[in-house]
Amino acid sequence: MQFKMNRRTMMATSAAARFASGSTVLADGHATMHEVQMLNQDPNEPRNRQVFEPRIIVVKPGDTVKFLATDPGHNSEYIPEMSPEGVEGWEGRIGEEVEFVAETPGFYGYKCTPHASVGMVGLVIVEGEGMMENFEAAQEVRQRGRARQVWDEIWEEVEGMEFNVES
Repeated sequence: MQFKMNRRTMMATSAAARFASGSTVLADGHATMHEVQMLNQDPNEPRNRQVFEPRIIVVKPGDTVKFLATDPGHNSEYIPEMSPEGVEGWEGRIGEEVEFVAETPGFYGYKCTPHASVGMVGLVIVEGEGMMENFEAAQEVRQRGRARQVWDEIWEEVEGMEFNVES
């Protein structure tokens, strides 16, 4: 995976590097466990509250994304309209960790149910053949409140990224 470096992607890459040490190779020797924290405050930008860190994560099919209940009062739930057709997503309970095994390439929008309108949203990108099939549909989903601005920022970051679209 290569990134076109701009200020935002440089910050995202730096955040991803911090969490890379939290990624572990699973027992099958190929899949990786990735962690996303649910936070009351962004550790890199204290003005930003109610965030996922990192808010964009790129994984391979077979990898697991684990949403950590780092701060109380949050959950992670996939947004069906922003995910590939026919996939089974995830719906975590408030204050509980939830895991998602990425099987189908594509874009998976997710949110914290009580804080989505204040911008607590994020994106899991599963690389591989067919990953672009739901890209435009995910971008077209209407958003409310601050989430609209955060999604605009996320999609701008994604536009500057390069992906492995082959299996």
